[in-house]
Amino acid sequence: MEYRYSERMAKMNGAATREILKLLTRPEIISFAGGFPATQCLPQKEVQEIAQELLSEGRATAVLQYGTTEGFSELREELIKYVKTAGIENIGLENTLVISGGQQGIDLMSKIFLDKGDAVLVENPTYLTALQIFDSYQANIVGVDADENGLVIEDLEKKIKEHHPKFLYCVSTFSNPTGKTYTVENRKAIAEITAKYGVMVLEDDPYSKLRFEGKWVPSIKSFDKAGNVVYLTSFSKVLSPGLRMGVAIGDKEVIRKMTIGKQGVDVTTSNLSQLIVCEYLKRGYLFPNIEKNMPIYRERKNAMIRAIKEYMPEEFSFINAEGGLFIWGGFNAPIDTTKLAPEAIKYDVAYIQGQVFYPKADVVNMIRLNFSNAPVDKIDAGIHRLGDMFKKEIAKVK
Repeated sequence: MEYRYSERMAKMNGAATREILKLLTRPEIISFAGGFPATQCLPQKEVQEIAQELLSEGRATAVLQYGTTEGFSELREELIKYVKTAGIENIGLENTLVISGGQQGIDLMSKIFLDKGDAVLVENPTYLTALQIFDSYQANIVGVDADENGLVIEDLEKKIKEHHPKFLYCVSTFSNPTGKTYTVENRKAIAEITAKYGVMVLEDDPYSKLRFEGKWVPSIKSFDKAGNVVYLTSFSKVLSPGLRMGVAIGDKEVIRKMTIGKQGVDVTTSNLSQLIVCEYLKRGYLFPNIEKNMPIYRERKNAMIRAIKEYMPEEFSFINAEGGLFIWGGFNAPIDTTKLAPEAIKYDVAYIQGQVFYPKADVVNMIRLNFSNAPVDKIDAGIHRLGDMFKKEIAKVK
């Protein structure tokens, strides 16, 4: 029969991340495509210990029953302490909503603010799944120029005046895909100018705890004086993506609306996941585990940079990020990384083409490489293969 899909699905294609997951089922593929934490960095022993205790003691009923949409108050108290590490102070339970991963926070923000045709500003480029979510709400997605300091404030103000956006979405620390970190001055300016024009900010922070070098910087939310910044963070990169756990922090009225929106989606985030994360935080496991894992990620990032310098063509340049999970780079040559992605699979290696990170898909020479999910020897072998492929392609167009 003919399926009459909704209008909002017309622009949506399968996310590149779905294809990544398929690739990872093939053991011969060296994947630089996903944003997966290293398998050996997942705290299996501690999570198993906590889960067994929760299911064998008096709290088993709470684990197996429905919970409140806002999340367990005990967990939210721990999350209030946790976000102080981002410089966020003076918040209460009414300012917190437990969410099923950071992506749910993006979806809920879209649900409560966006009507068809409303403008959303994003850093150009930005997180590909956020773009897909905004597309699903039929938003007008507008890219804001960025430089080494963060968003170009003059362009941000220009786009605000021109498009009257409902909100700005940004990944301010170790941005996905570029790995850039906004300066403190840039964060203050973003908070001030968006407040001036009554524009909401959705600050997404999955990566800031994964810092290899450089100085800590406070969140944009920490400079919020108008209640216009919603801060998202999740435990997918620092604990476990499988737990699907995150938190949204914002003005109590905005959080109340997001809560209502969440009630119509999943009622509540998994109770088991909530209580595992709560106990993990209470027992002080998180930061020692991050500290233990950082040498693994640092070694892999450095291995990828060495391999890029040795094997990739001289036409390739990249950003050496101070943290996060990605290397972002591009070619000073007529290379279409989208068309070449299937060719890379023939070399048994995968990357993400840069085109999918732009709201207007007209940039074809960029790639994002993930270093966290492959051991050092495979990083070297995979970049060697990519280098060979790209050198051949560049030779063809010279």
